[in-house]
Formats: sequence, C-alpha cells, structure tokens
Amino acid sequence: MVTSGTAQPWVPLAGQSHRLALEVLLHGPLSRAELARRTDLSAGSLTRLTKPLVEAGLLVEAGPGAGDLRPGRPSQPLDIVPDAHHFVGVKITGDAVHGVVTTLRADVVASARRPLDARTPPEVADVVADLVHELAGQVPNVTAVGVSLGGHVLPDGTVQRAPFLGWTDVPLKQLLEERTVRPVVVANDVLALTEATHWFGEGRAHSQFALVTVGAGVGVGVVAHDRLLAGPNAGLGLLGHHALDPLGPPCPLGHRGCATAMLTTGSIERQVAAARGDLLSYGEVLDLADAGDELARRVVDDAGRALGRLVAVVSNVALPEVVVLGGEGARLAHVARAALDAGLAGDLDPLAEPPALAVQAAGFDAWARGAAVIAIQTYVLGR
Repeated sequence: MVTSGTAQPWVPLAGQSHRLALEVLLHGPLSRAELARRTDLSAGSLTRLTKPLVEAGLLVEAGPGAGDLRPGRPSQPLDIVPDAHHFVGVKITGDAVHGVVTTLRADVVASARRPLDARTPPEVADVVADLVHELAGQVPNVTAVGVSLGGHVLPDGTVQRAPFLGWTDVPLKQLLEERTVRPVVVANDVLALTEATHWFGEGRAHSQFALVTVGAGVGVGVVAHDRLLAGPNAGLGLLGHHALDPLGPPCPLGHRGCATAMLTTGSIERQVAAARGDLLSYGEVLDLADAGDELARRVVDDAGRALGRLVAVVSNVALPEVVVLGGEGARLAHVARAALDAGLAGDLDPLAEPPALAVQAAGFDAWARGAAVIAIQTYVLGR
C-alpha cells in the first residue's frame, strides 16, 4: 500500500539516464538516432545507457502497430509505458471539486465532480478525499495525487491564502495525506496548468512561452529557457488588477477596468445582466454575441480588446514565442478574436514581432489535469 509522504522517485535514475528517460516521456516514441541527437550522445553511449532502462521495463521498444510495446531490435523506437503509473488530479473551486485520473503522459482516462456544500478546510478535505478514493478505484497503480486551487501555496503544501474559499494558512497537504493515505502535492492552479502546458500541451515545443487564463479569475504563468518562472509571490494573481480600460466597470475592490473587472466570467455575466435585466450564463452571453446580439457583442468585444491588451503586457515583459490562452473562459478568444487582435496590436511596439497565439482546451477537467501533471513531475523529477 502507498503511504502518505513523498512518492518514490522515478526508479533510482540520475544524470544521463534520467535525462534519456525524461526525453522519451515528453517526446516519445523516439528512434535511437533522434534520441542521440536530442541528448548529444554517441551511439555507443546511448546503447550503454538505454540497455538497463529497457531491461528494467522503464523504456520499451515501440513496435510498428498501435499499442505494440515490446522488447525488440535496436531499430525500433523507444517509448515509455504510459499506463504503468496513474495520477489523480483535483481542482478545487469555490463550489465544487473536479477530479481526473491520468496516465504517466497526462492522458485523462477518468473524471468526476463533487459539489461543495461547505468551505471549511476539514469538510473540503473530506470531499476531496472521497473523490480521490472514487477515481483511484477505477485504475491500478495510482502513484500520487495533485491538488490545485486559486491562491498562494507555500512549498510545504500549506495554502497561505485562497480568496475563493476564504482560507488562510490551511495545511491542505497534511489534511489530504491523512485522509487519502497517498502522497499529495498542492499547487497554485495557474502554475500547475502552466506546467501541464509546458510538458504536455501547446508549450511543449517552445522554451519561452506564456499562459494567460481567464475564468473565475485571471492568471498568468511564464516559462523562460524551459523553466517555470516562480517565486515567493507566485500565485498571488498580481496581474489580476492591472488596469486595461479606464472606462470599464469596477472590480469588487473598486479598480475600474482592471483585468478582473474586464475578463472574469462573473463580471461579464453581471455586465450583461445589468443591461438586460436578466442573468445569463457566460456561455449564453458568448452565444448571443456570436449570433449578433448588439448588447452582448459590445460587452464581449470590450472583454476581447482587454484580453489583447493583457497579452500585449505579458508579451512586452516576458518576450514569449507563443502566448497560450486557457481557463474555463478561454472561448472568449474565439468569439472576440478581432477585438483581441486589435487590443494586442494597439499595445505592442509596431516594430515588435507579435507572439503566436494558441487557445487550449478549457474547462475544469483541464485544470484538474494540470494538478495531475504537478504530481507527475514530483514523481518523475524526485522533488
């Protein structure tokens, strides 16, 4: 049985052996020639290093047929066995917990959701633990659990501040390990989603990219030189109140036209409700705008323009090759693309090369998958 604490690292690997296994995990299946090119190893060194990994079952020869993974000749590409380990990822929101089970390569194989009837730390931990037990029962070999939420998380898994839950200084990792009897890692949700984008998403081919998320809140994550930029203030949502439109609505803190006021799903719903007299969901507002409703289109275009300006701020500072737009509100980028492009162009230097834009899968399962990736990284990197 897995006990609480730190998950055992990915086999006892070190140095070049670990680097080889990681390359195959992130980019496999890979031919030996391609793997040698990526790692600057000679054919002889590669054979010497990969042979024990294949013998241990960590790497396998990928046959020509789909799913055909077997020992074989050196001409066969090398791959991992994705379902040799599974990971549970959980995203906590203000009213529900969303969970997924993934393989070692972050492919989602099951998902579930539980409502939150109360927000006290012990009660939320009970709901999360029940969800983890439910999901873990659907697959073999659950190695670790990742949990993410909007807030500031300390390295020891203590949630220092989570505004959506009204929490301060909650030892969430400890509460969950006691209840699940499994290794648990806790992270800020935007940082977790950024790592998922880095390892298994739109950012995988880029050493320099930014993730901008819109939904219940606004978040930004940056990867530079293949490393997540994180520090003591990570997870505080520092760009959430960056001014984007001096004529925009106020946020709950009174900042007029800030990112939170212009871009969050709740604010967009409230703006349309104030003008129409009835409350529509965020998706319904976007549907109306897409169908040509003048009022909805105005609000959505204002938001799209503000999103473009926020992307420009991030681009001017972080110099990303690509900006990935994500979060449960990311559909805004499609519906208001013309306004987004105008806002971006207006705030970029005319001589600057604009970043490529990509929109990745939105929804709470994507957030939960990000939490699972943090657990995968903890296991693979031995953190």
